[in-house]
Amino acid sequence: MSTKILILGYGEIGHALEFLLKKHCPVAVWDKYPSANFIPVTLEQLVPQADIALFCLPVNAHREVTQRITPHLKRNCLCISVAKGLDETGKTAAQIFNENLPPGHPHALLYGPMIAEEILAGSYAFAQLGCRDLTAFKTIQTCFDHTKLYLEHTFDIEGISWSVILKNVYAMLFGIADELMLGANMRGHLTTAALQELQLIAKAMGGQTDTPYRLSGLGDLVATATSENSHHHELGRKIAKGKTDNISGEGPHTLQMIEKHQLINIQQYPLLQLINTILHQPHNPYLRFEKYFEQLTQRRR
Repeated sequence: MSTKILILGYGEIGHALEFLLKKHCPVAVWDKYPSANFIPVTLEQLVPQADIALFCLPVNAHREVTQRITPHLKRNCLCISVAKGLDETGKTAAQIFNENLPPGHPHALLYGPMIAEEILAGSYAFAQLGCRDLTAFKTIQTCFDHTKLYLEHTFDIEGISWSVILKNVYAMLFGIADELMLGANMRGHLTTAALQELQLIAKAMGGQTDTPYRLSGLGDLVATATSENSHHHELGRKIAKGKTDNISGEGPHTLQMIEKHQLINIQQYPLLQLINTILHQPHNPYLRFEKYFEQLTQRRR
């Protein structure tokens, strides 16, 4: 019997995952604001049929949708999130699942370099599936067999959560540096410095120190920080140009939630402090980079 998949949310990544899966599995799609060509079906009608529910939604929508579908879920329906951010209470997608799904209900995270435009163009993509149960991994791996999405498994839910959440923050710095034409040497420094901070933060949050070097960390950071299709790379370019009126996305929101809920002491992490300062005081980001290197030099004396 084919695994029935329900895609929740029909933005870019929802379209991309449907593109990968629809040739091999029965796929249904629900969107809160459907286009005119959608057949009108309620969420409560679709959920009981699903073997896998793919949350292609912003993390802020996860709590409401999870609570709404829980009474209708099959006992073993695997809930998977691709959201890479924090909600308004400062919680990750994994924490929201833990708080709102029935105890022991299977859930997972799907994170890695999966730029939607490249998937839709037929290019390869790569991801880690973070889950406690290897059976769940084998189920989703079977669904993506014969597609161009390569999957690997990890048990490190906390490590991949914070790696992907923070890579959006660091990716903005790459966009700023590129717009300021600071060069390839700067990109090299930003990559290694970001990884060092990710490693420390992942460990502090209960993750494993090697996770930031895997697909959800370094892999996703490189893709997001260097691709012209990346929203956060483009945000960085806009900031460097002084176009700061409409700076929104998971990265800026993550920093707001970190500060609001005091999740991380930003002052302990120089790169995190740099982008946070630029977002609060976006004028003359080049000067912020100069001050960052002055402070970096002083710390090493």
